[in-house]
Amino acid sequence: MPAIQFFEEGISYKLKNKTLVRQWIKDTIIAEGFKLKELTYVFCSDAYLLPMNQQYLNHDTLTDIITFDNSEVEGQIVGDIFISIDRIRENASKFGVTETQELHRVIIHGALHLLGYTDKTVVTKQKMTQKEDEYLARRNFIS
Repeated sequence: MPAIQFFEEGISYKLKNKTLVRQWIKDTIIAEGFKLKELTYVFCSDAYLLPMNQQYLNHDTLTDIITFDNSEVEGQIVGDIFISIDRIRENASKFGVTETQELHRVIIHGALHLLGYTDKTVVTKQKMTQKEDEYLARRNFIS
């Protein structure tokens, strides 16, 4: 079983270039000085993700991603990342990018949260965006 897995919950969605995406995420984790143990991505709908956002984060808004850090050993990545494909599609249109480009940004955004990056302030959000851009540029496959 691969250390990075992809699932769908309540939707039908197939990730393109799955093997290359896995390697890209793993390379990102290694480049940041961490070890990958287990990482699960769940692609879902707004309807699936909204109750999780309300329950776990006390946010009554739609979101594109929720990241759960399940790591018990420092420097070792174990986590679950839920991504709303509804938000990906809407945001891709809003930002003038392809759905794949937006999905890749959000995929790496979740990994960066597990690597210790946050986006709660203007400064930390700028750093997060810089890191997203850096790792998006390192993809060795066409988006």
